Amino acid sequence: MKFMKIGTKPDTFYTEEATRYNKCDCPYFTQLATITSFKSNRVGDWQRRTVISDIPSDLTIRINNICYLLHKFPLVPTCGLLQRLCSDSEDSDIVIIDLHDIPGGEDAFELCAKFCYGITINLSAHNFVPAFCAAKFLRMTESIEKGNFVLKLEAFFNSCILEGWKDSIVTLQTTIKLPEWSENLGIIRRCIDSIVEKILTPPAKVSWSYTYTRPGYVKKQHQTVPKDWWTEDISDLDIDLFRCIITAVRSTYMLPPQLVGEALHVYACRWLPDTTKSRPPQSSGSLTEESMEKSRRILEFIVSMIPADRGSVSVGFLLRLLSIANYVGASPVTKTELIRRAGLQFEEATVGDMLLPSQLSSDQHYYDIDLVSAVLESYLVLWRRQNPASAENSHLLRSIRKIGKLIDSYLQVVARDVNMPISKLVYVADALPDSARGDHDGLYKAINIYLKEHPDLSKAEKKSLCRMLDCQKLSPEIRAHAVKNERLPLRTVVQVLFFEQESGSRATGHKPELISKARQTQATEEEGDKPQQEARRKNTVTESSESEHHEKMKSLEGKGVRGDIGEAESEKGKERRGEANSASKVDPKKIVQRRSRSDQGHDKGRER
Repeated sequence: MKFMKIGTKPDTFYTEEATRYNKCDCPYFTQLATITSFKSNRVGDWQRRTVISDIPSDLTIRINNICYLLHKFPLVPTCGLLQRLCSDSEDSDIVIIDLHDIPGGEDAFELCAKFCYGITINLSAHNFVPAFCAAKFLRMTESIEKGNFVLKLEAFFNSCILEGWKDSIVTLQTTIKLPEWSENLGIIRRCIDSIVEKILTPPAKVSWSYTYTRPGYVKKQHQTVPKDWWTEDISDLDIDLFRCIITAVRSTYMLPPQLVGEALHVYACRWLPDTTKSRPPQSSGSLTEESMEKSRRILEFIVSMIPADRGSVSVGFLLRLLSIANYVGASPVTKTELIRRAGLQFEEATVGDMLLPSQLSSDQHYYDIDLVSAVLESYLVLWRRQNPASAENSHLLRSIRKIGKLIDSYLQVVARDVNMPISKLVYVADALPDSARGDHDGLYKAINIYLKEHPDLSKAEKKSLCRMLDCQKLSPEIRAHAVKNERLPLRTVVQVLFFEQESGSRATGHKPELISKARQTQATEEEGDKPQQEARRKNTVTESSESEHHEKMKSLEGKGVRGDIGEAESEKGKERRGEANSASKVDPKKIVQRRSRSDQGHDKGRER
């Protein structure tokens, strides 16, 4: 930060209270109080300030609640405005002038007054704007007196502030207190031009200091300057000034959209609430209404400034913005735009990007599954428009398969939420087309997790959850687990057995009638849950002849079935592999009969 010192005299401005407090202890102030005739008390709410002098005050300047007792000389010869006002007043020993509308208030006026008295003042980017605007207001120009205050301020502005990086940013930030004056005097425009010029400078030629505190970045000597070196410093600006800089940078078309997107990301992290770590409080919001309104405004500005180029910002950033939009109550237009942009890049998302807490205090479940559902629907609309049925669209098939695995992995996480409604889980899982899943192993894992975390589901709820499962698309390992999975409804276990038998029959070239009857039973059950349909489902296995059934079931007995997916074998099991395999053989007929009795007992228990 650069400074400019003007004047040589010590600061002799003081208040009446300071004199009264020290006059008992300091003989100098006792004598000074006599010289300056401080005999009257404060008038109303006025606070008196004056300057040490042996000449009585003949000029009174009133600004807000401060009354300055000063002298016509040297103020009037230096300030064109005071010359006119004094000439308009009646001839009197003391002239009283009100300057309540001076830009910068009493602090800016005092800088100008000290300049007139030759008192030392330090100018920097922090106080330049109010001093310059007040000097212009008082008309302290060269036409009034040579070497006046405005000329010195302009020299400091051009040679120091505009040449510096952080000085320009600090000066621009201070203009928010005097926007009209700063705009009319060209301060805002010139600061923005200076900042944009430095942003467009090649990183290799950047020689000024900048702020860069990214995790893992260590500034070393001769280290290459990062391309986004400028993003963190301009994030301190007010949103209107930040928008002006981003607009100016984009209009040059000299920076890639990803850099503009990174600047928006840094600014969002600086000013918007973080909704990724916890849910909003159940009581009154942690943000006041004023803060919420400011956050909404910043969010909408950021969304409107995102470059149209795909990939200018990450899909994870878009999802977080959408979560923030739900939290601060952004407009439907903003939410719709975020959903559309996230849908375009949904293929690039990860499960971590999607695990966002729900921002509605009315939701008992933790994860915002509605947000993911909205983005998924937007993606599917775009996907269907591209004619995925065409044989040439292998890219679209790969894309939807990737989304299918992503959604199944996401469902496996949210299924652990004990308060997650089954309807929302089914809705998201069922939204994908059949081509999205090459296999149903991931979907089965999500269903199994949900059944484990929600043991009190009714039979109808379990049935609606498992109806999405296509047993033909299960791997042998998953089918082996499903056969012994006590959480699955009987109907699903029977289907797994049938398709397991069918796969074995295909190997031998047989076409058992049991398969066709099982499919008929499945179609009949989907029409309703009548008692006779339930009985037909339970007795399907025994409808075929005993000899034929025995022959078909035999093909399953040689297959080992594991009780849990991914369960490691014990050391004892590794030593006796043959014995373990023989012990894990399954009799499908016994499983069906045992599960039938178990379901009947469960139903009687629920009735009791």
